[in-house]
Amino acid sequence: VLFLAYFAMQVIYARRKYKISPPETTGHPEFERTFRAQANCSEYFPIFISLLWVAGLFFHQGVAAACGLLYLYTRLKYFQGYTVAAQGRLAPLYASAWLLWLLLGLALAGLLAHFLWP
Repeated sequence: VLFLAYFAMQVIYARRKYKISPPETTGHPEFERTFRAQANCSEYFPIFISLLWVAGLFFHQGVAAACGLLYLYTRLKYFQGYTVAAQGRLAPLYASAWLLWLLLGLALAGLLAHFLWP
């Protein structure tokens, strides 16, 4: 939640810096990149939280927590890279997507072990 608050505050600061009032979402390119980075991170957050919860509950809390911390770090790097240049988002984007797939695999493995094997 702190990450989402940080991202939202960065959009507010960019709005003030470039004098872009809500509900406008276009204007200076740096504002647009900041706005899109915040929106993209917010869109993926429910998926991340759901996978983190299931993987931690049914697979292993420590492994899920480590993946979660790595995911948050890659999303921070994604946000920082995207606000500077659109190309700066790509490496962290691929890393965060890989971590989501890993969490999905852990969640599925945990669910299968819990419900199919006594």
